[in-house]
Amino acid sequence: MAGHSKWANIKHRKGAADARKSKMFSKLAKYIMVAARNGGGNPQENLKLRYAIEKAKAESMPKDSIARAVKKGTGELQGDAIEELTYEGIGPHGLSVIMEALTDNRNRTGGEMRNLLEKRGGSLGKSNSVMWKFDRKGLLSISKEDVEEEELFEEAIEAGAENIEEAGDSFDVEVPAESFDQVRGTLQSFLEKKRGIGEEKKWGETEDDRPIFERSELIYKPQNPVVIADKEAAKAALNFLEDLEDHEDVQNLFSDLDVPEEIIESLAAEE
Repeated sequence: MAGHSKWANIKHRKGAADARKSKMFSKLAKYIMVAARNGGGNPQENLKLRYAIEKAKAESMPKDSIARAVKKGTGELQGDAIEELTYEGIGPHGLSVIMEALTDNRNRTGGEMRNLLEKRGGSLGKSNSVMWKFDRKGLLSISKEDVEEEELFEEAIEAGAENIEEAGDSFDVEVPAESFDQVRGTLQSFLEKKRGIGEEKKWGETEDDRPIFERSELIYKPQNPVVIADKEAAKAALNFLEDLEDHEDVQNLFSDLDVPEEIIESLAAEE
């Protein structure tokens, strides 16, 4: 697992402060609004909305906040016009970053992204300035509570997955971007069957209301990760990525940073 991703998981497990959680809920509300606006408010028929709601539930977002975001997306409630944008840039140590954002003001967000990069000696790039260094992949994260590794491996590979890795209390399944929905649907049916969800019991209507997938998203995977093995340099790079990720409009952040596991664990112990 790349250093940035592992660091993010460690920080997540440690728990978020109220301010950070509030910011996360705001980001998730935008994600839900856009999904509902583009595909309707029924998660049974709108897969993107279903993914968004599952992600919100995984972060313990209140149900009434989720419902309100759906209604804003469908126009039942008044809401801001949200735009989807992707930014690319270079950070310290030559790190490449891709930021997926949802904003109601592209000029403001673009200026703030530029400032965040430039104050660390980086720069905001044009379209495809760094994206060519990444491969587009699908990522499905499944709790170890729900499935044994051998069983998942057999189902996932047969469905078209490329790779499976342990990631703490979960398994990460890597999928070709072009077959993401197909593989996700196959594994979802498999996991729902294991939980006893069938035609009579639909998703969101059972006692076990945990998301089927802990993560379900398209990612940018670096082709050649930049390894930073110096502890202080790694800490500075991770703090830089945290600053970007904490921005209220940034939904997803991808980088080619890789930090050796022993340094990640050492920095985590200092938190």
